[in-house]
Amino acid sequence: MSTEERSLNFIEQIIEEDLANGFPKDKLRFRFPPEPNGYLHVGHASSICLNFGLGLRYNAPVNLRFDDTNPAKEEQEYVDAIKRDVEWLGFKWAEERYASDYFQELYDWAVTFVKNGKAYVDSQSSEDMAKQKGTPSQPGTESPYRNRSVEENLSLFEAMKNGEFEEGTHVLRAKIDMASSNMLMRDPIMYRILHKHHHRSGDKWCVYPMYDWAHGESDYIEAVSHSLCTLEFMMHRELYDWFLDQIYDSKETRPKQREFARRNLSHTVVSKRKLLQLVQEKYVTGWDDPRMSTISGMRRRGYPPQAIVNFADTIGIAKRTNLIDVSVLEFCVREQLNKTAPRVMAVLDPVKLVITNYPEGHEEWLEAENNPEDEAAGNRDVPFSRELYIEREDFMENANSKYFRLTLGKEVRLKNAYIIKGESVVKDADGNITEIHATYDADSRSGSGSEASLRKIKGTIHWVSVQHAIKAEVRIYDRLFTHENPDGDKEVDFKEYINPNSLSVITGYLEPSLKSAEAGERYQFQRLGYFCVDTDTNAEKLVFNKTVGLRDTWAKVESKE
Repeated sequence: MSTEERSLNFIEQIIEEDLANGFPKDKLRFRFPPEPNGYLHVGHASSICLNFGLGLRYNAPVNLRFDDTNPAKEEQEYVDAIKRDVEWLGFKWAEERYASDYFQELYDWAVTFVKNGKAYVDSQSSEDMAKQKGTPSQPGTESPYRNRSVEENLSLFEAMKNGEFEEGTHVLRAKIDMASSNMLMRDPIMYRILHKHHHRSGDKWCVYPMYDWAHGESDYIEAVSHSLCTLEFMMHRELYDWFLDQIYDSKETRPKQREFARRNLSHTVVSKRKLLQLVQEKYVTGWDDPRMSTISGMRRRGYPPQAIVNFADTIGIAKRTNLIDVSVLEFCVREQLNKTAPRVMAVLDPVKLVITNYPEGHEEWLEAENNPEDEAAGNRDVPFSRELYIEREDFMENANSKYFRLTLGKEVRLKNAYIIKGESVVKDADGNITEIHATYDADSRSGSGSEASLRKIKGTIHWVSVQHAIKAEVRIYDRLFTHENPDGDKEVDFKEYINPNSLSVITGYLEPSLKSAEAGERYQFQRLGYFCVDTDTNAEKLVFNKTVGLRDTWAKVESKE
């Protein structure tokens, strides 16, 4: 076995076995089938990468097919968001399809089922149907309407389609086996009545197909060869195959359903229903809130698309559901941004530094490297003056020998600038430091090549010229939930674990090169982390989101706990 074969995931192994058994490679076709009832999340990202990744690996088409069979929950907004997310991740679909494209064909097949005695109209209440379903250990009992005549069933089903009945009065059920050990095979519902406006078909239909009925048949119509689902659909596979058995023509491609495990992410939820709750109950600002696990939220926070693709590749495909630590995703984000994000200077908790021996009113522009990881990124000029902002934590009045930042009587280097020495402080009436006074070595400018500039100084800190600084709103995001698995205990409402400190808003002071920064642009604020320009930015106000820190600080916090 070659190295490449050993590295195949189990889905690829299935495909390779099918090809080895004679399935034509040019008949391979995949699909990504989202339901447009919410925004896609990080779990969907893994599925997108799996399906479209297989398309790239085998040079096979991948359809984007919307499972739009429930107009009560689906909206065009979600369709548009899903398309935007897939494109943003870097994938192109072969065809844009909708289950609603096949409503007529699905209905016609259902009529054939009725004619062949494979389906019937049931007029029980949903409560009565649930009672007669039985239990996993007890067989179900047949509906009193199970043996209606073909003629009566056809008449009722057509009347359902024409809108002659109220919702909940009738359903169309497949006639399979009420004693089956798989409860999904106990006469599953194929159609229900819904008097709802559909985002594509309008008010044409009053009956809508159930997912299990529409899913496999849509795959069949599109000639999908491998229909990949998450593990909760494993028990549905028997029904998927039964429905196909009734319509399959051996001259056509028969889809094969196979299942893979969900990859849940720690400190978040990946249920569209729960994500919708967070939006509707105003725990977040919307589906694209940067704290959300949605793809649009991650995009707004500043995650690069390639980092999400790399994350999906890193965690791989498995047969068992497990919880992936969010730090793995954050590592992929850091790794990608380290290569691509320009370095800039910003101060988020400022204290004024006055260089007392620097000429008053003088300024100079110093050269700074944009990205040491990318030679092509070039350099920029940053202004330097007598008064600077530095981070408050970069100064300690009384420091021990292991403190290598600014303190009284010791030297530190200002990034891209000069070596300075702390001399004194100015305090307010409460004893808080309002100014730090220092002197600089005029011969120590970085990059000048002078003997003074080559002196070994243990500490380097960043700064921003007060005179040239740009104010910006900076949103510091933390994890949305304090518990690693907020959805793990069904006895506890997941919202109990919401982190009350998941967002703090501060004012930052930025170097002037960021004045024209545009929404979506990503930067490394040196020594602080990676930040992204938010979509709320306008001509009057810059807004930055913290994407991720320079290192994983949570690992230390959690190890202490």
